[in-house]
Amino acid sequence: MLKLLLAVILLGVVVTAAGNIMGKQSKNENKKEKKKKSFAKWLGGGLGWALGGPIGGIIGFVLGSVYDGMQSGEFEYKGAQDVFPGQPAYTRRGDFTTSLLVLSAAVMKADEKVMKSELDYVKDFLKRNFGEENAAEMLLVLRSILKQEIPVQAVCQQIRENMDYSIRLELLYFLFGLTLADKQISKAELDVLQSISLWMGITMADFHSIKALFIKDSKAAYKILGVDENATNEEIKKAYRQLVINHHPDKVSHLGEDIQRAANEKLKQINAAYDEIKKQRGFN
Repeated sequence: MLKLLLAVILLGVVVTAAGNIMGKQSKNENKKEKKKKSFAKWLGGGLGWALGGPIGGIIGFVLGSVYDGMQSGEFEYKGAQDVFPGQPAYTRRGDFTTSLLVLSAAVMKADEKVMKSELDYVKDFLKRNFGEENAAEMLLVLRSILKQEIPVQAVCQQIRENMDYSIRLELLYFLFGLTLADKQISKAELDVLQSISLWMGITMADFHSIKALFIKDSKAAYKILGVDENATNEEIKKAYRQLVINHHPDKVSHLGEDIQRAANEKLKQINAAYDEIKKQRGFN
């Protein structure tokens, strides 16, 4: 009788333990599935031309490494022409944010070391610009991208072929902001930013203009407008009008309010530089 009682108790313990293990596994699976769907919705739902080419290859690796099984079946990687057959490339929000993360990783790896403090600054930058939930997912993607070798020139070429010039300027603006999130920038990082700008087809004048928005000196206002101090008032007015056209927030409105808000801030800085020069020279 005692043996039977002990056997029943032991069986109960085994069943309970098995139930707890299965319960934990089920919770973990549910959590993983929820995370997986959230990631797929954030990334896949907003990707167009970035599904193909070198960026598509990088994202494929990210999906496969972060979430088992997503690299096949649920997510199929296609070229831009397969996604939008017979149509010109159209930059979606996901194309922009994915390009930003890939190029940010390339810049962060420029000095061959990625500090935790640097990632913390990046996280804060992403939270300020994209919100807490999106920032958490973007940081997860960024960590995975940082483990890869990035074909930077090929990535930039893909962006150049598919992304409008005004959006590329916004991308460079975000890259400078993210790189300077810790209030400092190394020569290696600056060199990579300049190469990225060149490979994306951005003019040197526009590169130095955006750089001057972040790295200021006594001539910053003229550099922002992309003109020499000896330029005529008419040349300055013409340069300002062109900058307003290139950087107008309406050109990135379809990418989301957060990105448009950053574009508005950039335009305010351009306006401030123009106002400073007008005040110095005494013209309207």
